Amino acid sequence: MSLLIAGLDDYLLSVLPSRDRVLARIEEDAARRRIPIVGPAVGRLLAQYVHLTGARRVFELGSAIGYSTIWLARAVGESGQVFWTDASEENAAEARRNLEEAGVADRVALLVGDALASLDATEGEFDLVFNDVDKEGYPDVLRRAVPRLRVGGLLVTDNVLWDGALRLPACEDDAETAAIREFNRLCYERPDLETTILPLRDGVSVVRRIR
Repeated sequence: MSLLIAGLDDYLLSVLPSRDRVLARIEEDAARRRIPIVGPAVGRLLAQYVHLTGARRVFELGSAIGYSTIWLARAVGESGQVFWTDASEENAAEARRNLEEAGVADRVALLVGDALASLDATEGEFDLVFNDVDKEGYPDVLRRAVPRLRVGGLLVTDNVLWDGALRLPACEDDAETAAIREFNRLCYERPDLETTILPLRDGVSVVRRIR
């Protein structure tokens, strides 16, 4: 991460309101155990997009221990539903405990296994899909998730600036970097999508299905 971006990230974190006990504990645990989570700035962004779009049915691709799931589940409200996905039974058990402690377990369905396979197996359309799977899978996520969105729905994706590696020639042969580059290119090229990349944290893309 460049010094400029790192400095801005530190500033943004410094002005954010304090999180409640559950989120603060998960943030501390994740930092200590080196578990990747989206962090509070992106968490608030996810919740804001849920509120702005009136989303009630949300699918999360790659949920880990449920940090971002809590932000999404609180935002959809008691009548909403969030689908959590991860291949790890251990992560599922920890996420379940976190969701119960946050008081939102009753509105979250935990689907253990491949995230895209879980998406394919879940019927209906979604108001918002949040993508945070392994980076080599990003282009496939675009192809398979967009048709599951309602018109006007959002595909929100984390890590699309990949710690600045996208601009480095030395990373051209890296499979993850190449996949993110392809994902970003495809998002902007498709005429059925309206795309913006936000330089928040590690980069967040917001794709709206327009037809």
